[in-house]
Amino acid sequence: MPIYEYQCPKCGRQTEVLQQSQKAAPPKCQECKGEMNKIISPTAFILKGEGWYVTDYPSESRKKGMEVEKKAKDRKKKKGTASSKKKTPAPSSGGKKKKTPPRQGT
Repeated sequence: MPIYEYQCPKCGRQTEVLQQSQKAAPPKCQECKGEMNKIISPTAFILKGEGWYVTDYPSESRKKGMEVEKKAKDRKKKKGTASSKKKTPAPSSGGKKKKTPPRQGT
């Protein structure tokens, strides 16, 4: 059964109520008998341990590794855009190709 928190708008008193249904009528304040409003509070549920994705709660060393990976990816991306620019063709040598000697020692 869930626990709901309520606060009285008149006196400011807060209380926790173990309720079977969320649709149940809000409780009355025990001090001033006013109707209480449901409040939303942060949970104490923390995801830790194995079985979660690497990006969830990364360690300091993993954060540094992710930064290095991102920088390398950005550099690669910049190189790709630079080489994809239109290049001007080399000047023509009159239709004749130069003969290059074969490589030796390979």
